[in-house]
Amino acid sequence: MQKRSAAMVDAILEAAARILEEGGVGALGTNAIAQRAGVSIGSLYQYFPSKESILAELIRRDHAHLLEELTRVADVVKGRPLAEAIIAMVDVGVAHQLDRPDLARTLDYAEPMLPLDRETAAIDQAINCVVLALLRSSALRLRGKALETAADDIAALSRGMIDAAGRRGETDRAALAKRVARAIMGYLAPSG
Repeated sequence: MQKRSAAMVDAILEAAARILEEGGVGALGTNAIAQRAGVSIGSLYQYFPSKESILAELIRRDHAHLLEELTRVADVVKGRPLAEAIIAMVDVGVAHQLDRPDLARTLDYAEPMLPLDRETAAIDQAINCVVLALLRSSALRLRGKALETAADDIAALSRGMIDAAGRRGETDRAALAKRVARAIMGYLAPSG
């Protein structure tokens, strides 16, 4: 029974994601989601009381997936040269934004409209911790608060550049990843 429930939730969420990709937040409605998912409206409401709860769950899963991938890649690149590790981490962020760009843009747009501030802050902190651990394992001379600030700045810089590229509709992953990695390495370069 749990497998069927999980499958129904997944179908509802994927239907909502496709509607968001095609028509944005304005096209999202519980009836449209239920129809697209092939479930009754009653079944949908059994799992999600509103379209906002569906949006929130899509955002939660999106965040969890990004954190999981960043953590996985950080483990793989630990101990490698910093530039190589940065490129690998940036590739994760770029793929996250550009795999389903319409969905990513729509979720980015919808997130501030939902009461997810604490959850968003927690995921941002978790991502910053992954970046911090990567920097700590490198040969950087930064320590303490300076290292923490660098991790926060790198996460913000990456997010800002990648999200802006997504909003502009960029599709060249390699070029975007190269620009973001170059900006990070420039930030980390010792100042004169």
